[in-house]
Amino acid sequence: MNTIVNWNEQSQPMQALWGGDERHPLPSQIKCTNQITADDALRQMHQRIALLWRGDYHQGKQLLTAIKKRVHRKAKVHNDFHKHRLQQAQQSRLFQRLLIEIQPDGCISNSRAPNVKQALLDVFGQPNKKNMLIPLHLLLGYIGAYEWHKTGIIIPALNNQKIHVPYGVFSPVRGEYLQLVSQATLPVVYNTAWDIGTGSGVLSAILAHRGVSRIIATDNNPRAIACAQANIQRLGLKDQVYIQQTNLFPDGRADLIICNPPWLPVKPSSSIETALYDPEHQMLKAFLSNAVNHLNPQGQVWLIMSDIAEHLGLRSPQALQQWFSFAGLQVIYKSDIQPQHPKSKHQHSALSYARNLETTSLWQLIAN
Repeated sequence: MNTIVNWNEQSQPMQALWGGDERHPLPSQIKCTNQITADDALRQMHQRIALLWRGDYHQGKQLLTAIKKRVHRKAKVHNDFHKHRLQQAQQSRLFQRLLIEIQPDGCISNSRAPNVKQALLDVFGQPNKKNMLIPLHLLLGYIGAYEWHKTGIIIPALNNQKIHVPYGVFSPVRGEYLQLVSQATLPVVYNTAWDIGTGSGVLSAILAHRGVSRIIATDNNPRAIACAQANIQRLGLKDQVYIQQTNLFPDGRADLIICNPPWLPVKPSSSIETALYDPEHQMLKAFLSNAVNHLNPQGQVWLIMSDIAEHLGLRSPQALQQWFSFAGLQVIYKSDIQPQHPKSKHQHSALSYARNLETTSLWQLIAN
């Protein structure tokens, strides 16, 4: 984060680091304000003017809420996933034009503002040496993620112990699939297991609790590696679970190889979306095509997948079975669970049709 933005305030030249979303262009015009109506703010934001909020912090939050209500009220409900994503990107670009300035120590000069140093450290990994301009809607997301990180997520499959997940790592807050992993019948031999794309490390922890004696958890995201290491250490499982930063597979073979890949085959629009979106299922196909070469005799591959891509028309219902066959794998058991997260109950959201039909499955596979 080394990009600098410049603006004039009270006839004085000002500059700060830019902390906005990498998808969107930097603001070309910045106007400072401490009092403005939502309608006037929205009109200027549509004109590509970024508003640097100098008023009361909580009034700034109220302004952002009012702006979002107006935008969402006028938004179209798209059942087409690509149109829905495009609209989301356009809204995000617009919301990025309400800014707040943060000092290097995490203080915000606006009245009643919190210190956000720890929340920003969670995101950026190191303290800033200069003031930073950041969209208020992003800052609120960072603060919320930090609170989730501190609080942790209760995992019933771990005897209600918690997993702590920082910003930028896939969170098992939608955790119905964990129940499938905790209840599935293990292979006849299960001394060794690999958790590919481990993220928070939660699947490795569940396998360790189920008695797997040696687990290698891999990920290519440094944030995920640090997160998984912290969780495994906290849960007292470091003698069973070994974290390794690599792309997909470690060297050797295993009795059980488990993977929960991204479920939607579209291009991520930011680095944080890589745990959700996998263009053309590239990671999934690479995993399947190589997994059989890393299995011990009588070993199994466990694949966790949602069928939401099928309901959105992004993958044919036959595709998974075809890819299994091409990879030399056959299904021995499939267990299903219905989503329990709140979004699956929304009747008027853009993707409600697909979410209402969604099923998450654990595919248990063996080599042909």
